[in-house]
Amino acid sequence: MKDQHTVSARPERGRPSGGETPPAPKDASDGGRPGGQPGDRSRGRYGTRSGRARGGSVVAALTGLAIAVSGCAGSSNAAAPAASGRTETHPGSGATDPAPERPATSPPDERKEQGEQKEPARPSPAPPAPDAALPKDPPRLARSLTGTVEELRRAVDTWVREGDPAKGQPPEPVVLLALHQQRIYRYLARNPKVASRTYAELPKALAGQAKDNVTAARNLLSLVRPISGSAKFRVQPPEPAGVLLGHFRHAERRFGVEWEVLAAVMFVETKFGRVRSPSYTGAKGPMQFMPGTWAAYGMGGDIQDTRDALLAAANYLHASGAPRDYRRALYAYNHSQAYVDAVLLHARQIKQDIRNYYAYYNWQVFVVTTEGDRRLTGP
Repeated sequence: MKDQHTVSARPERGRPSGGETPPAPKDASDGGRPGGQPGDRSRGRYGTRSGRARGGSVVAALTGLAIAVSGCAGSSNAAAPAASGRTETHPGSGATDPAPERPATSPPDERKEQGEQKEPARPSPAPPAPDAALPKDPPRLARSLTGTVEELRRAVDTWVREGDPAKGQPPEPVVLLALHQQRIYRYLARNPKVASRTYAELPKALAGQAKDNVTAARNLLSLVRPISGSAKFRVQPPEPAGVLLGHFRHAERRFGVEWEVLAAVMFVETKFGRVRSPSYTGAKGPMQFMPGTWAAYGMGGDIQDTRDALLAAANYLHASGAPRDYRRALYAYNHSQAYVDAVLLHARQIKQDIRNYYAYYNWQVFVVTTEGDRRLTGP
């Protein structure tokens, strides 16, 4: 693997916590069965339901909370299904909005004659430092989150419009703002009372996004077992965001599994391929497959290759019920309702605004230790 290096997860005192976290879940094992348990079909394709892991074992071992969940669930006995020929459709938007009225201002040349000066664009504030202190009281925390999300969206728009997400690294403002956003959500996930009061201070649209992200983080934290002593994780930079997006959409076209769901699974499993260590149960690769499951659904590909792994994941989810029943398919992938809910919450956010995909792409890997959290990747 290129650009791969080993990071020791030996706990360090005094480092601020934040971001996302990556250790193993409670009672994880490699035994799974295809199909899992039927989900709550009354809640729709992206419906969520709270609840801790139940029934059977957690097949995927979390090695990076949002994370490296290591171990694609499922039986190694089932045969791979044939690929479907689903195509994407893009219906028209219908009626168009009326053209906005022009503001009653002087024409440019007239303003010049009158000596008026064009007001300079307001510069964006400097992005927060990687370990900047987080506010603790809900009003200030809400203001910090609101400003961070607004600036992050602008930074992502600039990156997509003026840069090339299929090449190179994300701009520094995107990286730093996404990390700060991640750390705020993680803090709220561990402080439910503060979270409830913070939601009330947020704009309605952002409050919904915050609830989804905080609930997903809280669900995944419920599966994490802090490590003690020394542990090592292999991490590496992910493939470019635009390249991954192409892989997701290719897998969707072939197997009919929505690309947003595949992206959410990879995000939760290995933070888009940052974590490359096998799980303690033996799961491998960017989608964390058990060898037996890979033999059935890997279609002869390389378990460590991102494109091959995404096709295998789409193949397995399709065989387990997707897209008709995502809850059932995801439960087969990992026998935990908390995991299923978290993946669907993240997928819903990506589906609502593709900028959330680019934000998640820049969330970093943290490890949970008995002495606090450590960030393994990022600035």
